[in-house]
Amino acid sequence: MQQAMPARAPAHLWIVGVLATLWMAFGCYDYSMTVTRNEKYLAMYGPDALAYFTSFPAWAVGLWAIGVWGGLAGSLLLLARSRYAVLAYAVSLLGLLGTTVYQFGLSSPPPSLMTTGMMVMTVVIWAIALGLLAYARAMQARGLLR
Repeated sequence: MQQAMPARAPAHLWIVGVLATLWMAFGCYDYSMTVTRNEKYLAMYGPDALAYFTSFPAWAVGLWAIGVWGGLAGSLLLLARSRYAVLAYAVSLLGLLGTTVYQFGLSSPPPSLMTTGMMVMTVVIWAIALGLLAYARAMQARGLLR
């Protein structure tokens, strides 16, 4: 049986949804600029990093797309108060898992991409992805997503 949804969503749902959408939109922008090989955007990376990015196999690029676009879909669905936000975030997490396995287990990133800052960023990305999935599940359990 489906619970009746409250007339108004709590403020935190809108705050999390907007911040998540902005975060995921940047991920989609980064993905788009990289796979289209935008010279101006990629100028911030050295030649070794650029060669690494452009050597990704198609399946790794596909998983990266699933990760970022699934996350953006999850964020927009969260703002729409749709229960499908949970599914979209879960699919996004699978894309992130595949990308991480490729980056750290199946390939050899150049030293310029293995800095402490890059490693911290990877942990932050994982923490946000897991947090958004947990948040969406909690909002669904509270009957705030239809």
